Amino acid sequence: MKAVRLHEYHQQPVVDEVPEPAVKGPLDVIVKIGGAGVCRTDLHIIEGQWAERTQTVLPYTLGHENAGWVHEVGPGVTNVAVGDTVILHPAPSCGLCGPCRGGDDMHCENSAFPGLVNRDGGMADFLLTTARACVKLDPQTQPADVAALADAGITAYHAVRKAIPLLYPGTTCVVIGAGGLGHIGIQCLAALTATQIIVVDRNPDALKLADQLGAHQAVAADGGQVAAVMDLTGGRGADVVMDFVAEQGAEQEGFSMTARAGCYYVIGYGGELRIPTLDIISTERNIIGNIVGTYNDLAELMVLAQAGRVTLHTRTYPLDAAAEALADLDAGRVRGRAILVP
Repeated sequence: MKAVRLHEYHQQPVVDEVPEPAVKGPLDVIVKIGGAGVCRTDLHIIEGQWAERTQTVLPYTLGHENAGWVHEVGPGVTNVAVGDTVILHPAPSCGLCGPCRGGDDMHCENSAFPGLVNRDGGMADFLLTTARACVKLDPQTQPADVAALADAGITAYHAVRKAIPLLYPGTTCVVIGAGGLGHIGIQCLAALTATQIIVVDRNPDALKLADQLGAHQAVAADGGQVAAVMDLTGGRGADVVMDFVAEQGAEQEGFSMTARAGCYYVIGYGGELRIPTLDIISTERNIIGNIVGTYNDLAELMVLAQAGRVTLHTRTYPLDAAAEALADLDAGRVRGRAILVP
């Protein structure tokens, strides 16, 4: 089968011919990929940002946002069957450790992370995963239309889900970045909260999309964005700031936009936040990290998606054009999400 393989950091991955995966364990599931999302994390992987943390052995197959059809199952699988349409939680979990028992399965002590940590991902014809990762979908669903919800979607949804108690009527939430993650976050905020949504982005097209998706105010990131947000919030700042960029200075601006006793949610990454501790304690601002959501987060998000309340804006590429898709993402030419289709 074909697979998009990373052989060396700081070099572009290539499409190789590799053996198809095989069922080995009772809960194994092999999925025929119908869509694999291209994520900014893939760019960070190629740049080597995850190398020290994951100690991943190269080469391996990229792709951690995957959806498709069940192709083969192990003898212990009961929740899905061959032919079912599925979206896959990006971090298959064990179900037995403390975090899993507590419903915090994205922090599973024994999890795998295909496409990131020492396990081949889904930028390929087939992917080996487990029954615990499979969310069964309406058979009419096209995997390429929803694949990026498997990581970008639940990451955004998970952050919004945590912030819901803070976002009652009369509050304000700033969304920094209306791109691949941010445009999903805006829809989740509009669907689940009554907050006033202010979107900050440097791209006029992204701001237009944000307006279509439910944003109440749009602010151009032209150097005056912090002052603009303060003006829109009566000088207070936002009750919640969701930073889907968190690099190239956005992280400092995001904290500055946060009101006293407010919460700054870090969802994007790549930058470095430097704050005097006095500024934290004197204003009681909170900094909250966010990683991919739980299996239940993904299942809930798919209910919204299949009801048409959260939609992905996508651009599809054939698997052989993976290098082009990565280059377009890196250059900012992709509005929404890029999807590889084998």
